[in-house]
Amino acid sequence: MINKIRSEKEYKAVMKTIETLLEKATNSGGFHLLPKEESAMLAQFSKIAEEYEDHAMQLMPIKPKTIQEAVEFKMAEQKLTQAKLAKKLGIGAPKLSQILNGKREPDVVFLKAVYQKLKIDAGFLLTHV
Repeated sequence: MINKIRSEKEYKAVMKTIETLLEKATNSGGFHLLPKEESAMLAQFSKIAEEYEDHAMQLMPIKPKTIQEAVEFKMAEQKLTQAKLAKKLGIGAPKLSQILNGKREPDVVFLKAVYQKLKIDAGFLLTHV
């Protein structure tokens, strides 16, 4: 029996087995009616699939779709409130709030500040304005 998933291919195979066992349990009237070997396999495969998913999520980069999402990610990463972020960027808190809520378009001053202070990629900023 597999003890650790090392690739996406192994993960897909394990997930297919899990789905088959879940379907069998559902159709037979419950998990308690699965043979002990299959029940143990389901438990083991579920555990290693979860471990693989947790590890894969840590490696997967977060890709924001908007400037607001990118700024909010940086806020969370640096544990900043909107007030602290506004001060760091050198802009007013109301302006920041309006930009993050989509009520105001980001201007050059804001874009320059998030590029310099938050290190948000300039290419990302230019393509998402």
